[in-house]
Amino acid sequence: MKTINNIYILLASIAILTSTKANSQIIKAEIRATGLTCSMCSNAINKQLKTLPELVNVDTDLNTNTFVVTLKPDNNLTPKAFKDKVEKAGFFIGSLVLTTKPETIKEVGYIQLNKSSSAFNNVEFQILDKGYVTEKEFKKLSKSYKNIPTFGVNNEDDFHIKMIN
Repeated sequence: MKTINNIYILLASIAILTSTKANSQIIKAEIRATGLTCSMCSNAINKQLKTLPELVNVDTDLNTNTFVVTLKPDNNLTPKAFKDKVEKAGFFIGSLVLTTKPETIKEVGYIQLNKSSSAFNNVEFQILDKGYVTEKEFKKLSKSYKNIPTFGVNNEDDFHIKMIN
């Protein structure tokens, strides 16, 4: 009986370990929002971003409508978390650039559209999917990436990325 219990414990442990998603390890997010007209608009986005428990700091540049979000290490955030917060404030993302650990881009859901230098430290990339760039930019990108079957398909778990460094 003890052996059977040990087998159940082992199987349960394996199931938990394999079902747990690896930490995304997003270090920083640079969000350029669209539709802002005043500092109150900026404040609405700021308030939404500050509800993220993984947040360390938000720096806002009112001239460029950019929010630089610094996060705690080993967080489980995906780009969708930032999109949801900005949209909940009533605005849209015009550009989202993430700084992450290199292993993050190897996770399921990140589809790399260009080659990058082999980075040992942090990598920086832009999300190119609909909702993460302006409508005009997305139309241009759709033409450029028409041969990539997953691009343009509105799958919220896939993130097409362009490496910056």
